[in-house]
Amino acid sequence: MELDFEKAGGLVPAVIQDNLTGQVLMLGYMSQEALDKTRQEGLVTFFSRSKNRLWTKGETSGNTLEVVSIARDCDNDSLLIKVKPNGPTCHTGSTSCFGEEESSNRVAAIRFIAQLEGVIQERKTNPVEGSYTNFLYSKGVNKIAQKVGEEAVETVIDAVAGKLDTMKGEAADLLYHLLVLLSATGLELKDVVAVLQERHKK
Repeated sequence: MELDFEKAGGLVPAVIQDNLTGQVLMLGYMSQEALDKTRQEGLVTFFSRSKNRLWTKGETSGNTLEVVSIARDCDNDSLLIKVKPNGPTCHTGSTSCFGEEESSNRVAAIRFIAQLEGVIQERKTNPVEGSYTNFLYSKGVNKIAQKVGEEAVETVIDAVAGKLDTMKGEAADLLYHLLVLLSATGLELKDVVAVLQERHKK
């Protein structure tokens, strides 16, 4: 079924969402021509009601929105477009026209961990020559567990010594090796999170 452009006088609202963080970046309006141009060029193009013409986001600032996916709602009269933003979306210089910068950064961090876990699992299923992750898998659970222990100790040492800069690196190593250990034993991060969620209820 085609989009219903006639319901709102030839335009449909388009919600723009950061594909990585899930943050809503802005709301714009599209005509059929704007949607066609967006699909063809891979950059979000709106119909500017104030300028009465097509307007590609970032055409002057360079802060374009690369299209990742386009979905319509159940009534076929609005769009959800997930994008990779190249720079701030709002004319004020903010990431989003709706604010919530700090919240967005936290969500992006969590989503990256999920992506990293996916890459680690992919290495397990489809080994890559020269991959450190595959090197760990080849050594078995005992070696991976040993690395988790080593990184945990180094993280603790830096924390006690107040060496926060190096502690970040050690904590990153700890988190990575823990994800590999979970994968090697057949567990996933969601299994651990489920335990935390259950404890939180008590």
